[in-house]
Amino acid sequence: MRRIILLLLSVIAAAPAAPALCQTPAPPAPTISAPTSTTPAQTPSLPGYNQQPQQQPTVSAPAPTPTGPPVVPHAPTTPQAPYTAQPPYQPYGIPDEDRDHQALSSTYIPVDSWIYPAVTRLYSLGYADTMFLGMRPWTRRSLLHILLASEDDIRNSNSEEAQQIYTAVMKDLQFEDTNDGTHRRGLVFGTESVYVRAMGISGQSLRDSYHLGQTINNDYGRVYQPGFNSLLGFSTVNEYGRFSLYVRGEYEHAPAATGYSIPLATYLSEYTDQIPYSSKIAYRTIPTPTIAAANPFRLVEATLSFHIAGHEISGGKSDAWLGPAQGGALSWSNNAENIYSFRINRVEPLHIPFASRFLGPLRYDFFYGSLKGHTFPNNPYTHSEKFAFRPTKNFEFGFQRTIVFGGKGHSPVTLHTFIKGFIDLSDTTAEEKAGRNDPGARFTAFDMSWRLPFLRKYVTFYADSIAHDDVTPPSAPRRAAFRTGLFLSQIPGMRKLDFRVEAVDTDPISSRSSRGTFNYFETIQRQAYTNQGFIMGDWIGREAKGGQAWLTYHLSGNEMVQVNYTNKKNDKDFIPGSFNPALNAFKPQGDFNPNGGTTQNDVKISVLKRFYHNQVELNGWFQYETWKAPAYKTGKQTDTTSAFQLTYLPGLKNRKID
Repeated sequence: MRRIILLLLSVIAAAPAAPALCQTPAPPAPTISAPTSTTPAQTPSLPGYNQQPQQQPTVSAPAPTPTGPPVVPHAPTTPQAPYTAQPPYQPYGIPDEDRDHQALSSTYIPVDSWIYPAVTRLYSLGYADTMFLGMRPWTRRSLLHILLASEDDIRNSNSEEAQQIYTAVMKDLQFEDTNDGTHRRGLVFGTESVYVRAMGISGQSLRDSYHLGQTINNDYGRVYQPGFNSLLGFSTVNEYGRFSLYVRGEYEHAPAATGYSIPLATYLSEYTDQIPYSSKIAYRTIPTPTIAAANPFRLVEATLSFHIAGHEISGGKSDAWLGPAQGGALSWSNNAENIYSFRINRVEPLHIPFASRFLGPLRYDFFYGSLKGHTFPNNPYTHSEKFAFRPTKNFEFGFQRTIVFGGKGHSPVTLHTFIKGFIDLSDTTAEEKAGRNDPGARFTAFDMSWRLPFLRKYVTFYADSIAHDDVTPPSAPRRAAFRTGLFLSQIPGMRKLDFRVEAVDTDPISSRSSRGTFNYFETIQRQAYTNQGFIMGDWIGREAKGGQAWLTYHLSGNEMVQVNYTNKKNDKDFIPGSFNPALNAFKPQGDFNPNGGTTQNDVKISVLKRFYHNQVELNGWFQYETWKAPAYKTGKQTDTTSAFQLTYLPGLKNRKID
C-alpha cells in the first residue's frame, strides 16, 4: 500500500514537467482563427507551427519544502489600538533593555543646531515623550531613541508638522540606526559641516554681558565689533564602537574698536565688581579703552567620548544648555566660550527600581573644569551637577548646582575642598570663606516644564530659576532669579505658525537693590559666573529685567522664518549715570541715580532655508537695536546687524566593519 501511495505522489509531482520531458510534439489540434492582442514577442517559449521544440534536459521533481506554521491574522484595528509595523520602542534604563545598544558611543549635537528648536516643537506638539527638555546637548543616538519611541504615534497621526520634523531629523541620524537585524552600526565618519559667516554691524554695539549688555548673545562668546566681522569654520564626526570624537574649529575676525573710558572702567571695576583697576591689566569682563583687531582660531568644541552603560564619559570642550527656555539658561548656556572639562553624562533615561514608579526616569550630568579670563582670583575651577526627573510624560523637573572655587592666591584646589563643596549644604562662615577650606561660590538652580492638561499638543509652560547660597531656589524664592515661558506650538487654522514668550528677572525682591553683587557674583569669586569675560548663564546679566517673544513660521521640518523682539533693563543702582566732568568721576554708587541703568530693545528677523538637496543651508538675519547707557554714551543709540551664514553639509559616511 505504501508503494502505491508513493507512486501516486510521484506521478502528481511529475505532472507539471510532462511537456518538457516529452521528446516528440503532439500533432497540432484544429484551431479557429480569432483576433488576439498577444504577439510572438510576448510568448517566446512557445514553438511555432511545424517546428520542433528545443531539446530540454531531464528535470527531476523538486523535493517538497516544509512550510511554516499558519499565520494568525491580526486583530481588528481600532483608533485606540492601531496596527503598528514595529514593536513599541522601550527606552533605556528598564530591566529588559537591549544591551547591544549600550555599547555604541555617539557625538553631541551642538546646541546652536536647528535640531533643538525643531525637536522642542515636536515635543510641544505632543510627541517625543522621553525627551528631557532641560538637559542639552543630546547625543545623536539618544535623540534617535527619543524619536523611535514616538515613531508609531507620529506616523499614525494626522499632524503634518510632526511628520516633517521626524523625517528631517531622522535623515540626519540615518547612520545611527541599528534596527537592521545586525545591531551593528560600523564606522560613522566625515565632515559634518563647513560654514562661513559674514556680518556687518553699523553703529555702536554692546559687548559687556557682565555689566551694560550684549548686542549678540548665545553665540559662544565669539568676537564682534562695529564694522565687518567674519568667521570660517568646520565640524567633523567620528564614531566607532564605544568611542566617538567631535571637533569643531573656526577662524574668527573682528575689527579694532574703542572700549570704555578710564573713568567708566575704573568705576565698574572698583565700585561694582570690587576689583582694583589698573590700565595695565586686560580685564576680560570690562572692554579696555583701545580694542585691537581680533583674528583668533579656536576650537569651539572638541570632545573625545567613551560610552558605557548609557553614559558618555568625555574630555575636552563640549556644549551645555541646562534649562528649558529658548532665550537663555540661568545655570549654563552657550553665551560664553565652552570650558575644557571632564564630563560624565547619563545620556539615556535611567529606570531605578521602586523610585522611578514615583519620580519617573532619571538623567544626570556632571562636569569639572577650569575657567579662564578671571583676574580676582585668577584661574578658578568649577564643577556642575544636574539631576532631572520625568514623573509623567507631560511633566519634567530638575535640580542643578554650580560651584566656582580655588584660584591663584585663594584656597588651593584639593579633594577636601571639592568634596566639601559637593556635599556641604550649610552656610559658609566668614572665617571659612577667607581660609583654605572655602568650598567656593555656590549657585543652585531649579527648572520644570509642563505640557498643560487638555492642551498638551498646543501649550507648554516652563520655568527656570537660580539662587546664590541657597539649597534650591524654591526654598528661597525671594532671593532667586527667574526665567519663565509659554510656548504655543501651533495656532489653530495656522498650524505652521508657533508663538513663544519668555520673561526674565535677575533682580531679587529681597531688597531694593543689591548693586549687582548677588546673582552671578560672590565676595571672593568676584567674576564668578564668567568664562573669557562672558556670563556662562543667562545673557540677561546681573540685576536686570526683560522679556523676549518669537513668532515663527515653519516652511518645513528644517526651514523657517522668525521674528524676535527683546527688551532688557539693568537696575539704576547697578549701572552708574552720566559722567560728571567737574568731579572727573561718576556719581557715587551709594546714591540713587535716576539717570543710571541701561535699556535695550531689539527686533530681529531671521530666515533658515535649505537648498541643493538639503546640502546647503542659509541662515540669515537682520537686527535693529536701540539702547541707552548714559554711563557709556550720551543719548539714545542705535545699531543694526546684518549677517548671513552659508553652511555646506556634505553628509557623513558609514562603513560596516565585520
